[in-house]
Amino acid sequence: MPAPFLARDSARAATYVYVSSASDGDISMYTMTRDGTLQPCGRIEAGRLVSAMSVSPDKRFLFAAVRSQPYTAIAYAIDRKTGVLTQHSTGPLAENLPYICTDKTGRYLLGASYGGNLISVNPIGKDGKVGKPKQVIPTARNAHSIVPDRTNRYVYAPHLGTDQIFQFRFDARIGKLTANTPPIVQLKAGHGPRHIVVSDDNRFAYVLTEMSGVVVTFALDPKTGLLTQVSEASALPPDTTLRPGAPRGPAAAGQTPRDVSNDVWASDLHLTPDGTYLCAAERTGSTINTLSVDAATGTLTYLASTPTEKQPRGFRIHPDGKFVVVSGEKSVTISVYAIEAGGRLKLLGKYPTGKGSTWVEIVSVD
Repeated sequence: MPAPFLARDSARAATYVYVSSASDGDISMYTMTRDGTLQPCGRIEAGRLVSAMSVSPDKRFLFAAVRSQPYTAIAYAIDRKTGVLTQHSTGPLAENLPYICTDKTGRYLLGASYGGNLISVNPIGKDGKVGKPKQVIPTARNAHSIVPDRTNRYVYAPHLGTDQIFQFRFDARIGKLTANTPPIVQLKAGHGPRHIVVSDDNRFAYVLTEMSGVVVTFALDPKTGLLTQVSEASALPPDTTLRPGAPRGPAAAGQTPRDVSNDVWASDLHLTPDGTYLCAAERTGSTINTLSVDAATGTLTYLASTPTEKQPRGFRIHPDGKFVVVSGEKSVTISVYAIEAGGRLKLLGKYPTGKGSTWVEIVSVD
């Protein structure tokens, strides 16, 4: 049983932090106080290789994808008064999914499969139960993430192996994806598009490339949902010694494994709620990198790099934009930073967590 949570601060919304740990197969739970301090509050069992998580729009449920067979989505009920997670139900997933995301209605769970080269849609009942996949779409090599735009009418899925972003129309009445026209945006060879975020004003989408460490800005057409590349900026310091990387995986029979110790290996990106800053994680150098955002053009400018947890794969920015929580796949702690003027990150504290941490979710409730 998890340890009891501290009393809620009645002067503001309560904030809870959840971190999935693939190696330990559990989810660590924390409360966050007004100054960014975390109070560890125990762990709840999930399953071996638990990874991606997503919170329902009404903040009643947290969904976690288990990447070991049988591939499963676990639904946890969130106690709004304490933040305690209680396993609610499980549902089957189409494949091994490194990324899941609810649509804006909370009625569907979207998934991307890196190894399965596909995307999927599972229904979510009013009670939070994830149903069996209702749509599975073979796409291209290494689908790595999937997100809807702010209107919920369009969906985007970067594919690392083919340097493409798949563009879909989404009918939330029936939970169906159909290819937009054109269905694909092609990036430069060797970029390896990985994660994507859409600005709150729905004017821009930002895509982090795993192998080059570049963030590509796209203009989002509100009438058609189509993306048009506007600019790109490196998320790494100008003096970086890292070199462009390549898709990772086991070496072919008889081949010597490639030396990846100096390769760019970017992982995750998020925007601050006010759209002022974009943060991006890079795993080889174990850094969180901050860029400024031009609200009018979507153009990005590199600002600073901050050392962080070893091999950071997932992080999250607090809904009020004041704090960042970062996990590391090769660390047994997580770090909390304050976002200061100018976009610099100030370390506030480190806290114990499980092994192989890959994903962070932050939930604030009234």
